Amino acid sequence: MRWFPIVAAVLVPASFAWAHGMNDRAPDARELAVLEAKAAVASPNEQPYLYAELVHSMTEMATEEYQAGQDQQASASLKAARSYATRIQGGLLRDAKRLKNAEILIRHTAFRLHELMTGASLSDRPTMEATIQELNRVQSEMMMQVLHR
Repeated sequence: MRWFPIVAAVLVPASFAWAHGMNDRAPDARELAVLEAKAAVASPNEQPYLYAELVHSMTEMATEEYQAGQDQQASASLKAARSYATRIQGGLLRDAKRLKNAEILIRHTAFRLHELMTGASLSDRPTMEATIQELNRVQSEMMMQVLHR
């Protein structure tokens, strides 16, 4: 039974990601436009989670763009993700479960971006590092909100 902790370490994070609706595929342009429109008109209580979804979607899009060799588009996608991250205002979420879900989504997104950065060229890394720093800042603020509830 020594292998149980290893299996649990692999399966548990994957199950949490699945349970929170996270998938690691980039949205198409229509899905992204719908999500942006939804976030723009959402209530202040819903906006942080929707912006977290946008950050995740833009990061997944950047991942696919980097893998396809479209470095300029990927850099633009990461800059858009960073701008959405600055719009997250964790203090406005009154629903602790939604706040925790948004925090998990941001943490997952930062992890995915860090994975991408390990194989990126040196010229692409500053944009990725800046985005990771912003995601970590937002995630920390959200975690503090979760802990103070």
